[in-house]
This record gives sequence, C-alpha cells and structure tokens, in this order.
Amino acid sequence: SEVGPQKERVVTEEEWLQKWETGNIGFHKEQRHPLLQKHLDVLLNGRSGLRIFFPLCGKAVEMKWLADMGHSVVGVEVSEQALKDFFSEHSLPYYEEPVPEISGGKIFQSTSGNISLYCCSIYDLSSSIVGKFDGVWDRGALVAVNPRDRQRSVNCIV
Repeated sequence: SEVGPQKERVVTEEEWLQKWETGNIGFHKEQRHPLLQKHLDVLLNGRSGLRIFFPLCGKAVEMKWLADMGHSVVGVEVSEQALKDFFSEHSLPYYEEPVPEISGGKIFQSTSGNISLYCCSIYDLSSSIVGKFDGVWDRGALVAVNPRDRQRSVNCIV
C-alpha cells in the first residue's frame, strides 16, 4: 500500500520549491474550499475586520476571498513563486520588502495593505514579527509538513 510509506515521507524544502517552479502543484485548488464556505460563520463568529493566518499558504484563493470581505490576511510560504503567482493571478498590485528579523525573508504586501505574505520558513516567524491572529485557515498545511515536524509547526501557529 502507498499509504504507509507516504505517511512518513519526508519532503525537502528543495523538493517543495521544485514543485512550485515546475507547476507540479496538484494540491492547489482553484476553487474555495467547501468546508470553509460552509463553516465561515464559525470562523468569523459575527466579527468583522479579523486577522486570519494562512500557514503554508501557497496561492490559496481563500486569501483574496477573505480580504475582499474586509479581513486582513497573513500568510507564510517558502516558495516565492507561489506568492508572486497569487498576486499575478488575482491582478493585485503589491510590493516586496526584506524582513530584517529573518535572514533572507521577504514580505509581499498588497498595496491595499490587507494581504501580507511572508516568504520564509514557518519556523522563522514569531508573534513579535507577525503579531496575533483572530483565526487560522489550514486547508492542507499540516499534512504537507514532515511528520517529525508537525508538533513544531503547530506550536508556531498557536
């Protein structure tokens, strides 16, 4: 069975970046996730103007959807290609700046200011850099993280 070996598969950062560079991103979905649409009221809980975190965001279409509703979106993704594709595919103007606290880290910020995407490892982020969040949307980040690193990645989010 493929399930056993795949369950413990370790994907290197280089392999992940290669997937984005070659467009081998079958995990990316062009449509909003139906569970987020169905349970959006649970995430929002009647609140507006939330800060919502997207770990390993890729170019998730839900980021623009929530930003269009007036929420602030903060994502983190190691692939610069994914972040540039996100802004390009949604025709969103943006600028990029280095993140001084993160060696080699960059932030891609929409000119409207409500979408901030960090290009770095999730393990390089801290609340002193990105602040606090009102909610988190993880469509598949946890399963993309190597099994031995899952608890560490959860600790970065909470």
